[in-house]
Amino acid sequence: EIAQRAGVAKATVFVYFESKDALFKAVVRAKIVDQLTTFKAQAASHVGSTRELIVMALNDWWVRIGATDAGGISKLMMSEARNFPELAAFYEQEVVLPGMLLIQRILQRGVDRGEFTVPDMKYGAYTVLAPLMFLAMWKHSLGSCSSAVLIDPENYIAAQAEALLAGLCVRS
Repeated sequence: EIAQRAGVAKATVFVYFESKDALFKAVVRAKIVDQLTTFKAQAASHVGSTRELIVMALNDWWVRIGATDAGGISKLMMSEARNFPELAAFYEQEVVLPGMLLIQRILQRGVDRGEFTVPDMKYGAYTVLAPLMFLAMWKHSLGSCSSAVLIDPENYIAAQAEALLAGLCVRS
């Protein structure tokens, strides 16, 4: 299918990639890992509030990854990890752990600045990521074929960000 969509012979794909696994890893690096690198730089240089940074990160993730075909990779990994443990380990090392660390750094920034209270950084990061994973799962499954269940990503992310931040923000 990849060769067909690229307009080349199947053998041509394997001139550049030694296996389907190598091709998958290249796609993950190009479509997700590179975006994580960009997110990390943006977070490090952000001068506004951590609240603004969280909202920006959620929206940027959706636009750059979740709303694209790359957003389906998370769904694929969740459903197929047991069948492809080596690829699951690669995905965990290249995507999951760096993504978790980035969110934890953002949350720690909020704590250090007196903006957030986060009792557990690990689970705090999961709390930030869970709505995005749901949205990607929805888009790449039921959302792709249902007219009965409509979720507007912008409104969904705004609602999730408000709920999340209401729980994280220090009350005066």
